[in-house]
Amino acid sequence: MCGITGLVSYSDKGNQLFSKAEQAVSYLKFRGPDAGGSAQHENVFLGHRRLSIIDLSEAGAQPMTDASGRFTIIFNGEFFNFKEHREFVKSKGFPLKSNSDTEVLLYLYLIEKENCLQRINGFFSLAVYDNEQHELFLARDRYGVKPLLYYHDADCFVFASEMKSMLQYGLSLSIDYASLFSYLQLNYIQPPFSIFKEVKKLKPGHFIKLKAKKQFAVEETCWYSIPEQPITFPDYESAKKQIEKLTDDAVQRRMISDVPLGCFLSGGIDSSITTALAARHTKHLKTFSIGFRDEPHFDETAYAQAVAQMHRTDHTVFSLTNDDLYEILFDALDYLDEPFADSSALNIYLLSKHTRKEVTIALSGDGADELFGGYNKHRAEWIIRNHKIWTSTLNLISPIASAFAGSRQSKSGNLLRQVHRFAEGSKMASQERYWRWCSLSSEQDSRLLISGLSAEAIEHAESRKKSVTGLIKGGKDMNDIFRADFNLVLTGDMLVKVDMMSMANSLEVRNPFLDVELVNYVFGLPSRFKIDKSSQKKILKETFAHLLPEKIRKRGKKGFEVPLLKWFRTGLKSKIENDWLNINFIREQGIFNADEIRKLKQQLYSSHPGESAARIWALIVFQHWWKKYGAGFKKISS
Repeated sequence: MCGITGLVSYSDKGNQLFSKAEQAVSYLKFRGPDAGGSAQHENVFLGHRRLSIIDLSEAGAQPMTDASGRFTIIFNGEFFNFKEHREFVKSKGFPLKSNSDTEVLLYLYLIEKENCLQRINGFFSLAVYDNEQHELFLARDRYGVKPLLYYHDADCFVFASEMKSMLQYGLSLSIDYASLFSYLQLNYIQPPFSIFKEVKKLKPGHFIKLKAKKQFAVEETCWYSIPEQPITFPDYESAKKQIEKLTDDAVQRRMISDVPLGCFLSGGIDSSITTALAARHTKHLKTFSIGFRDEPHFDETAYAQAVAQMHRTDHTVFSLTNDDLYEILFDALDYLDEPFADSSALNIYLLSKHTRKEVTIALSGDGADELFGGYNKHRAEWIIRNHKIWTSTLNLISPIASAFAGSRQSKSGNLLRQVHRFAEGSKMASQERYWRWCSLSSEQDSRLLISGLSAEAIEHAESRKKSVTGLIKGGKDMNDIFRADFNLVLTGDMLVKVDMMSMANSLEVRNPFLDVELVNYVFGLPSRFKIDKSSQKKILKETFAHLLPEKIRKRGKKGFEVPLLKWFRTGLKSKIENDWLNINFIREQGIFNADEIRKLKQQLYSSHPGESAARIWALIVFQHWWKKYGAGFKKISS
């Protein structure tokens, strides 16, 4: 795992940025604490920071150049099946001097150019420069596990793994209010956009080719998309056998390493399956869980212990308190170089911090909920599409639920909140319902928070929303929902959360459920194999039932909620009132509506806080980011 950055200059003004390039590399040090390197070919700079995973020797260092000196690569990620292609590369007469996956990939690019991407089973962002044709090639993995941002104007093209690296170049940037508008709804920025108008994220499964000697429009080309469903389906039992094989293969591939490796083990279905399969392929597998003594309702360590005992793993429980979570709050906020308000990122930060003391790599269960239908919204959508009677019944009690709905951190309040959201969504068209259920805040409430939000920004945000909701077709089969989740929730929220918080602690996280062979196969199955009247993730649970303790098989989905409401009413109250959401500062800042902020704070401190804690958190994260990064950039009309 590594971090990459690069620069192409098209003018004298662009040339001035070369003096800042090494500093941009240094800002990726947490992604690559082991080594750093750079290369410059006339008007092209490539920089790399290394977290050594495969071939720890100098032979695996980057930037890496082929024997002819023509091609140079910087690579962030893992090419798990690279050994399968070593002999092919050698048969073409290319000498391999290392045991690294990067070198195999470099020569595959020489042989096949962009077609080599189809050979990669793994996750990555990469850049290859051809100093004979003066062509720069950039690519990103199929599902967006590894980030890659870019900026271009008449003077330069700049790219990097993280925004904090890009900011070192001193680019001319301005706040994107369409992004801010969607952020206040979703609590993250909708991909492939960023908080800045001028910076984009390369779409998953896309590449860019550009000439380094002549500036021209940058175009992304799609090299992978999730395949559409086949006309015929396998029978259910055959599908179970294939899923078991593909998942086991995916886990086994991701265990290749020259450094210590372990598993996150939350006690949920997905991490338990990953652990069970990984334990087949190594002795004394290390597994890691966090539990919070102050939040027994959300503490899953007993379930994790049951899995660890069944599969005889070397299990470690980090038994923590809310104070431990609070202590890393500002460290986590400081690492975020773009507003991102999924509060569970704090848990990932804390788990990664402690896990990194024992291993350099952790397997996780990320992606399974989106792939197999594990979210509460999937159950709610299934009910609406299949059971009108249930929908009518829940609508009848919605007014009561609305009156007493509380925050997520109360079990009863959260249940009433969910009933109200269900009833609200059931009255919407399927596309609007999907967006609303992905959001923490409504469009109307989010619009009111921004001072003088322009019609143009609203129009841009609406167009972006439709690029996702347009995937929703309705009907009995729910693969449209899962496909939309891959495009929005997985890429914009879940993978960003894990990538940023693990990289902040120099820990590589690998996701077996995002293996291309597994994803392609599962999307080829009818959704009734995944969700029906009695079960979510049905085929996944039934396939691996023999590897799971009974208490795991029967439990519902549960996540840990960060105690935001408690913090905001106690330890963080003065920080909210005197700093982040100080009304005088809000007015001077000129971004948010001070009157709406005041109303939201009043709700927060009331007996019926509703979703106010999550909405306040989104504002806090933005303000913390603004004070560190945003205040120095152009402020344009909202």
